[in-house]
Amino acid sequence: MSINETLGTLNEIAENTSQHALKRHLKARHIRLMALGSTIGVGLFLGAGTAISQAGPAIIFGYLLAGLVAFVVLRALGEMAVHQPVEGSFAQYANDYVSPFVGYMVGWSYWFYWMIVGIAEVTAVGIYMGIWFPDLPQWIWAISALLMMGLLNFIAVRLFGEIEFWFALIKVVAIVVMIGVGLSVIVFGFTNGWVPIGFDNLWKHGGFFPTGLEGFLLSIQMAMFAYIGIEMIGLSAGETEAPEKTIPIAINSLIVRIVVFYVGALLVILAIYPWHEISHQGGSPFVAMFEKLGLREAAGIVNFVVITAALSSCNAGIFSGGRLLLSLSKNGYAPKFLQKISISGVPQTAVFMTVFLSAIGTLLNYYVPEKAFLYLTSALTFIGLTVWIAILYTQICFRRQLMAHEINTLSFKCVFWPFSSYLASFLIMVVIGIISYYEETRIGLYVAGTIFATLILFYYVLGFHKKSN
Repeated sequence: MSINETLGTLNEIAENTSQHALKRHLKARHIRLMALGSTIGVGLFLGAGTAISQAGPAIIFGYLLAGLVAFVVLRALGEMAVHQPVEGSFAQYANDYVSPFVGYMVGWSYWFYWMIVGIAEVTAVGIYMGIWFPDLPQWIWAISALLMMGLLNFIAVRLFGEIEFWFALIKVVAIVVMIGVGLSVIVFGFTNGWVPIGFDNLWKHGGFFPTGLEGFLLSIQMAMFAYIGIEMIGLSAGETEAPEKTIPIAINSLIVRIVVFYVGALLVILAIYPWHEISHQGGSPFVAMFEKLGLREAAGIVNFVVITAALSSCNAGIFSGGRLLLSLSKNGYAPKFLQKISISGVPQTAVFMTVFLSAIGTLLNYYVPEKAFLYLTSALTFIGLTVWIAILYTQICFRRQLMAHEINTLSFKCVFWPFSSYLASFLIMVVIGIISYYEETRIGLYVAGTIFATLILFYYVLGFHKKSN
């Protein structure tokens, strides 16, 4: 049987089995914890080590600046998501308000992004598990984690919400406890003979900017990477109860989360642990901090927490990738058989394809385990930032197509528009330029450029450009 005949058969099956629809089974508590947990992942637990080694204590400013940009992007997306909660989120908005070509590019680029997220996160799982089981190859843990999360995504969206709820809760509680313990050491001298450590480590090892402006700029891409993924809140709008209420609450709490979980956690770590002793090759700086305090049991607990954080992000990546493929299929940019939705409301075929291709990508952990994480984060940051610019531009086009009275009736508006959108776009372009300039991170440009070029080629070869005319 030829490929065309096979696709035709699968499409016929899809037409008979896709009558089910996505279900609004994500409740307010799911969305709130997903929003909270989406900013706490490998970018903080593992990526922070790399960023600290590059910029020293100055990375605190880097995470704060990147967080403000992320907040503007999320408010811009939230404005559209509350006004029009749909499957496919910003990919669909780009299709409707900019052009079908942009919608196609955003949808497929973001699907590749989440596929790579899954690979990056299970790579992190392999790194963390190596602390406990150093004799087992990294790739075994990576592929096992991916398959486990893929299986859970096949069951029901309600189960996805519950898993993310508890994963996020574990991360949040762990960081709050870590900050509390850290502050007790800094202020009261807990585990240090009750002699307060203070904050001297923030500036006495070469100053607050020990690596200069260049080191700070090089670390910004890792700070941005930490926040990319928060836009998945928009993808969940189509399966959320009362999105007009839950989405704004989740988005508006982002600033608090940035200050508490990133700035607060890094401030505590860098006050206790001299920045130049933190190795980006040796796992999480959170684990290193507890080991330095002599709390090895606590360090083991933190290692467990960072593993759940990586599994959580992988879980979210599979969820998002499946929904994006479903939306692309409905817009005619992917085979119809990907529209199959189970009776429990899961786009099973789209989820399977996301897991299958991610599993192939985990081979990086076999061939280049020591470089896999750097390659993946560089590519993710480049693609993710391009999607952020697309979201901001789409929101600008969305505003231009609304009448004055429609703009006035928007229930959730982007802050300081349009100044905020243009400034955020400029800062994102600066970071993309930094990624492209430095040899260490330029691999992201090559990977993303290859993906973009391939997508454009397929757009014309497969005749999608005729469909959009």
